[in-house]
Amino acid sequence: MLNLNSNIQYIKGVGEKRAELFHKLGIYDVDSLLHFYPRKYEDWTSTKSVKDAENGESVAIRATMISPVKEAMIRRGMTLYKCKFTDGENIINVTIFNNKYLAKALRVYEDYVLFGKLEKNFTTASMSSPKIEKLDTGVSIHPIYPQTGKLTSNGIAKVMKTALEAIDEIPETLDYDIRAKYGLISLDSAIRKIHFPENADDSEAARKRLIFEELLTLQLGLLKLKGSGKKEKTNVNIRDDFSAEFASRLPYTLTNAQQKAIAECVSDMKKDVPMSRLLQGDVGSGKTAVAASLIYTAVKNGYQAALMAPTEILATQHFESFSKMFEGTGIKIELLTGSTKAAEKKRIKLALMDGETDLVIGTHAIIQNDVEFADLALVITDEQHRFGVKQRASLAAKGQGLHTLVMSATPIPRTLGLIIYGDLDISILDELPPGRQEIRTDVVDSTFNGRIYKFIKDAVARGEQCYIICPLVEDSEEIEELKSAEQLAEELSNGAFSGYNLGLLHGKMKAKDKDNVMKAFADGDVSILVATTVVEVGVDVPNATIMLVENAERFGLSQLHQLRGRIGRGDKKSYCILISDTESETSKNRLMIMKKYSDGFKIADEDLKARGPGDFFGERQHGLPRLRIADMLEDIDVLRQAQDCAREILAEDFNLDLPKNKPLCDQINNMFRELTY
Repeated sequence: MLNLNSNIQYIKGVGEKRAELFHKLGIYDVDSLLHFYPRKYEDWTSTKSVKDAENGESVAIRATMISPVKEAMIRRGMTLYKCKFTDGENIINVTIFNNKYLAKALRVYEDYVLFGKLEKNFTTASMSSPKIEKLDTGVSIHPIYPQTGKLTSNGIAKVMKTALEAIDEIPETLDYDIRAKYGLISLDSAIRKIHFPENADDSEAARKRLIFEELLTLQLGLLKLKGSGKKEKTNVNIRDDFSAEFASRLPYTLTNAQQKAIAECVSDMKKDVPMSRLLQGDVGSGKTAVAASLIYTAVKNGYQAALMAPTEILATQHFESFSKMFEGTGIKIELLTGSTKAAEKKRIKLALMDGETDLVIGTHAIIQNDVEFADLALVITDEQHRFGVKQRASLAAKGQGLHTLVMSATPIPRTLGLIIYGDLDISILDELPPGRQEIRTDVVDSTFNGRIYKFIKDAVARGEQCYIICPLVEDSEEIEELKSAEQLAEELSNGAFSGYNLGLLHGKMKAKDKDNVMKAFADGDVSILVATTVVEVGVDVPNATIMLVENAERFGLSQLHQLRGRIGRGDKKSYCILISDTESETSKNRLMIMKKYSDGFKIADEDLKARGPGDFFGERQHGLPRLRIADMLEDIDVLRQAQDCAREILAEDFNLDLPKNKPLCDQINNMFRELTY
């Protein structure tokens, strides 16, 4: 007897070799097979006659085969099979390409359903490679699955049917009260109906149940990881607000948006429960000043603060920025990264433990087990999406009921933000400091390279600087047409930009070498910097006015927007040039969004629509599991219901120890098992 844990190869009709094809789709057992959902359906229940069908329409036609199959080899490896069918009034000429199995299975005078594109004129009707099923099984709604190589959608459907017939009942995972409250059908019914619905109502009811459960499982997992299911009290006592005192020290006036965000955060920090707030804003909107103000208030109240950045370059930039802002205040700051020397690390850790250091800035090095604080009150993470959920939780665990501020310069669509930051309040910096210019963006192909290089030379002659961005670090055999940063830097330094000060920066360089290159660029000693996306969160270079992006179609829109934010930081007109030779209309249209919009949030929404959450931040950078059926954009209302339900469950049973919640605990473990943090 089959059960959910049975190996896929033991389903009748699979076997060891075919199981390997299923493995390519991530299917290893019966359970993962049943949760491999159709991506769409073909409705064969509404059949039409040739007469009633439109020319070029994809249609299901009931027809009888009236001629034997004739075989013709048109070239080596390509065989055509021709035969005739009739719907009772008209003859349909059918051509089958390279499908010997289907051609041999067809029988004259038997009844079938043909599904495909119908081509017709005044005298003839024809179908090229239609799907053909026997009439007694064909008149139904057919699931269409993602397929791979020799494993077709039809083949997957047959194995799915065999598996479902062999399993008596799929065990329930949701408590009856939850199903009743949200109007959900049983899991057994949902799984059977999602694969083989009899009508649209069936598939809709199945989708509703499965989407709800998937989003509920995700929310439970995230809330448990963040520990926010419990409304803990904080031991931190922020009595006085020093925001005005800090603002008076700045050589510029904070924007209204910055002042509002600071006020919201301080209000949270004065409460008896920990602050959990997301600070969002485009590159250059002033998040650093907001963070500095909160740190100032925390330290002046007698506490310590910690700021974690995803890269050493960004951590170093923050260290330099905060050192300048806190000059003369008596606030003691330390920088702790992976490349900090052992003796220095030991000194910094002792100073943190003794309370001699007020603020530590660093990479994931500051969440190591041996880093302890005397009285940590405020934890800030920058570019939050680049940290896995567990990394963020590790930093928050360094104190009791800590206040948490999450900063992101990557504008996150509202829907995705609700999932990643479902338990956070959100402050948005939607106002750029005065003097920031809009950047002109152009999308061109590589035939423009000559003109672009002259444009760059003219800018360098005026004393300006330029970034040239590549998607790869070194040569790739798999993607030969993409120039790596190293190859392009060599070509340009020996060719178009021979004699120019050209630098190279990529993620595989040693931290010290990266810092030296960025410092040389910031100081103006390097005029043209060839780089990978490591500059996405690089230092500010107000003199950089041109951003040239090679193979721009290889980047996400939000990533391109981040890169574009590295220029236009001074008072000179700046230009972003996206180069792409792609033939894909979809890719071309995506890039035109960059030309059309400068608002990061609008671009983020378009990016999410185009690519889906799985690729939104790059592979797995957002620390979220893959969703099999839920859609971030379409299922926002279900997401809110699932969040409410998750909070109710955790309020009653945070550890999910109750028998009714045990299946959900297993679901969470399965969903989050694949994540790498």
